[in-house]
Amino acid sequence: MRWIVLGVVGLACGGALWWFTKSEATDARLAAENGIAVPTFSDTAAQGGELFAANCALCHGPHASGSENGPPLVHKIYEPSHHGDGSFYMAAANGVRAHHWRFGAMPKIETVDEDDVTKIIAYVRELQRANGIN
Repeated sequence: MRWIVLGVVGLACGGALWWFTKSEATDARLAAENGIAVPTFSDTAAQGGELFAANCALCHGPHASGSENGPPLVHKIYEPSHHGDGSFYMAAANGVRAHHWRFGAMPKIETVDEDDVTKIIAYVRELQRANGIN
């Protein structure tokens, strides 16, 4: 009986682990399919990744790889020398008119504050550096 209980507990723990990590694994797989290398993130960037997933990924895709709704941020157009950090703060606060892509205008993102955007920027910049965009 003890072995049965241990087996059931093991299956339950394994199932829970799979459930909680499946979306992250799926996001990493989708990013890899789009040619995005995903680094080990700093603490700030990891927090930014969670914020990105909740507020930005619907349009900008998993790990900023782009989607049918919005452009990839891991792209040379968004390198720091072309779109500095200030452009990310402005985009979140005010929205952006369409100018590089066919996706239409980006609305302002009212669910993030300046501190959140700082963390999201850290996340995007670490993704960019891992993919040769400096």
